[in-house]
Amino acid sequence: MRLGRVIGKVWATIKDEQLDAVKLAIIEVVDENKHATGTTFVAADTIGARDGDIVFWVGGGEATRPFVDRNIPSDVTIVGLVDSLDL
Repeated sequence: MRLGRVIGKVWATIKDEQLDAVKLAIIEVVDENKHATGTTFVAADTIGARDGDIVFWVGGGEATRPFVDRNIPSDVTIVGLVDSLDL
């Protein structure tokens, strides 16, 4: 799992049927000090994250696992909200 910050939302009038009712968020990858690394992704949002939230996300084949009833076309999925980091 990796860390990211939600920086926006994506609205699509037409999208793949497997993405119906799936919210999409724009996240920027951050390090353990919450500094942006310069990489951004569009991610499936399973938790309803808001702008500015620090989240953890999974990529690749693991990105489809939160959706047990379907195989969504996504490479990145937000799977949790970070309350705090203890380094």
